[in-house]
Amino acid sequence: MTGIRFIPAPLQATFDLSLANRDLYEKEFQSMSEYEEDSIGQWLKIAKAKGETKDSDPVLLELIVELHKKIDRLTQIVKNEEKHLLPLPNSANISDIGFEHIKLEEEILEPNQEYYMRISMPLFPKRDMPLFIEAISKDVAKIVQIHEKDERDWNAYVTARERVMIRQMKGKNV
Repeated sequence: MTGIRFIPAPLQATFDLSLANRDLYEKEFQSMSEYEEDSIGQWLKIAKAKGETKDSDPVLLELIVELHKKIDRLTQIVKNEEKHLLPLPNSANISDIGFEHIKLEEEILEPNQEYYMRISMPLFPKRDMPLFIEAISKDVAKIVQIHEKDERDWNAYVTARERVMIRQMKGKNV
């Protein structure tokens, strides 16, 4: 594990060995992509590409889109059309993260095994981020498959956590 730079980040995850149910997990993984799940987001990207949003406030526009998504989710709940995620039998606390790695608090992984994992991300909007990992050791895994948008959000989160850590270190040295 030398060469891996970890940043403290308290996150929650659920996971399972992917070998037994790889097809099911792959199907759920694909269904959770931004393209499958986010029709209003796709519409907004097209509108931005056409230049139709150049006079709009980007922050306000993003908030309106998220409000629309929330209304869609509430409508699904009321109509009993809620999307159910596959049950994952294992849960773990993540203690540290890196741009391509995850470190669990406990040693519960089997090295060289692939896992399907969903991480509860404290981003806006809050969501579960699906990914596939490969265990390097009993508590460290490498991210091997993640959606493009999720990877950008993950990298931004790692960077934000790193900034917090730097500020904390500076505060101790003052």
